[in-house]
Amino acid sequence: MKEVLVTGASGFIGSHCLQPLRARGYEIHAVHACSTPPLVEAGVTWHRVDLLDRAEEQQLVATVRPSHLLHLAWYVAPTASINALANLDWVRASLDLYQDFLEQGGERAVGCGSSLEYDWRYGYCSEQLTPRLPNTSYGVCKNALGELVGSYARATGLSFAWPRVFFVYGPREHPDRLVPSAVRSLLAAEPAKCSHGEQIRDYLHVQDVADALVEILDSDVQGAINVGSGVPIKLKEIVNAVALKLGRPDLIALGAIPARANDAPLVVADPSQLRDQLGWRPSIDLDSGLDQTIRWWRDEGMTA
Repeated sequence: MKEVLVTGASGFIGSHCLQPLRARGYEIHAVHACSTPPLVEAGVTWHRVDLLDRAEEQQLVATVRPSHLLHLAWYVAPTASINALANLDWVRASLDLYQDFLEQGGERAVGCGSSLEYDWRYGYCSEQLTPRLPNTSYGVCKNALGELVGSYARATGLSFAWPRVFFVYGPREHPDRLVPSAVRSLLAAEPAKCSHGEQIRDYLHVQDVADALVEILDSDVQGAINVGSGVPIKLKEIVNAVALKLGRPDLIALGAIPARANDAPLVVADPSQLRDQLGWRPSIDLDSGLDQTIRWWRDEGMTA
């Protein structure tokens, strides 16, 4: 039986990884830091652990002794996380976790990198061709962690992959991010305030992202690999699609919020490595994904 330790398992992406992990026969040990435990799920053992506390983290890994690690936990508060000092804390804690995982017999580890590691001036992001020159603390720390653990893995024989996740939307996303912010505002019949919306990005539904991460975990792919759609779309096209679905295009307020000063006009993934090495492709298109997201916020999110 394969045993996987999933950090950040109650979070946006992590919570969507549990079902595909169960489907592949993993015994799941899921880490959360909430004051109350997440909902009970079949086949999932929950552990309340502060991963920034080395003693708690060591005790967890020594108790579980997992064969696989899917490390998703990080400080991810919208806006604040971009340049938060907490990013440095997570680099330290993550290095400890990977080392303890290997020392307790761990075999296969997958982290969670970011498109923010790349030099966004290039627009089109390829693992082999695009330079990495992050301009945020979050991006710098993610890039540094991927490099450090990659070097450690090569020196020790640890099987390690570093998915770089691009832009994600879907049920249970933080309410202040683009799609849920627009959905919530329109459901409340309030203006949906956005930037100019001309930025071109690469969005994947969260379940597709989770499925890709589990596919990578269950493979022997090594090193960096992009997790994105490769399909460019303007942000204003996304919010306008939400507005049309809710019948309130009159409430879209483009330009009401300033764009980030160091923002880039184009950021799109080259997903060919994910497609060619693993045969993986997204299964949820934007139209049906937005329908799912709107339905979740209408039925559950607004009262959560």
